Amino acid sequence: MKALLTGGAGFVGSHLAEALLDQGHSVEVIDDLSTGSLENISDLIGRPGFRHTIDTVMNESVMRDMVDRADVIFHLAAAVGVKLIVEAPVRTIETNVHGTEVVLKLAKRLQQRVFVFSTSEVYGKSTAVPFTETADLVMGPTSKHRWAYACSKALDEFLALAYFKEYQLPVVVVRLFNTVGPKQTGRYGMVIPSFVRQALAGEPITVFGDGTQSRAFTYVGDVVDGLLRLAASDAVIGEVFNIGNHEEISMFDLARKVKHMTGSASEIVLIPYDQAYEAGFEDMPRRVPDLRKIQAAVGYTPTVGLDEILNRVIAHERARADSRP
Repeated sequence: MKALLTGGAGFVGSHLAEALLDQGHSVEVIDDLSTGSLENISDLIGRPGFRHTIDTVMNESVMRDMVDRADVIFHLAAAVGVKLIVEAPVRTIETNVHGTEVVLKLAKRLQQRVFVFSTSEVYGKSTAVPFTETADLVMGPTSKHRWAYACSKALDEFLALAYFKEYQLPVVVVRLFNTVGPKQTGRYGMVIPSFVRQALAGEPITVFGDGTQSRAFTYVGDVVDGLLRLAASDAVIGEVFNIGNHEEISMFDLARKVKHMTGSASEIVLIPYDQAYEAGFEDMPRRVPDLRKIQAAVGYTPTVGLDEILNRVIAHERARADSRP
């Protein structure tokens, strides 16, 4: 299989690229390095079957050739992270919507399968936890920039499924739930790497809001396993799937767990949302997936629990710290 990964130098993309190469597939990556990093794919450069290009998915002339060479496209390129979304809402909307439009339009000619990556954010303010793929999406007001990301990814889903309905383009939509693991940056608000780095440095562990908001974290290796299972099935075309984990924890309890597991003396500090992001910021109180659909379709079951996830991230961050001059 010849796979094209947009945003392939990002956190999830680099892990997926490695897994595809390990299975004997060829992989081509395009990334503008706005949130990705060459460091993430440094171990892949030079491996047989791997190519990478530093450019944007909005460059149609470059993308056309890449899409034509591919059998399957994993469209991961997107603006990600709450901090970036709040600070750059125009970039968020344009990158997410126009980038997906380019990929789908170019794939239509040769009818390659396209995986469109969406997010648990699309469930918005819904309280119908655990979230099912057919549940209503409850967005906040347009005056709250925080919801621009959710809205842009929901539009990506509508567009992908419209291409499936109108042009029979084989698309699959995947909604990722709080994916974590080695190589993830805390630069744009990803909570576990941020907590771990603060704890290891002896700095205050900063919990935004009141700490009662809860999430279910998924190890990146489990996410990659789910993606590979979906890629091997023809029965999933035209469908939407959650990929995640059931194990839920509040942010304050997560901070306490990180502090304990790192042996840190760091203080846990609550920071109001209006100081962390912007005045009037709204958050999702809970974010937990219903996984029955993907389990029934391809047998996906997450295997790495939260304690093991934290052990691996802590070991990775310690190794990074030790390798710095």
